Amino acid sequence: MGYIKDSYRELVEKVSWPSFSSLQSSTVVVMVASLIFSLVVLVMDISFEAVMSGVYKLLGNF
Repeated sequence: MGYIKDSYRELVEKVSWPSFSSLQSSTVVVMVASLIFSLVVLVMDISFEAVMSGVYKLLGNF
């Protein structure tokens, strides 16, 4: 039981939690970064598909 009490006390007294506004700002940054990353992956996927379609047309339908 001592471990649970010590863990609880550490979480309540010793951990410095971010403020709500800081947490919101960080969340927005993560969401924007995720959106940008997903758009980059989408562009890469479309480009690769176009290149491979061209290669398959040049080589014949294998």
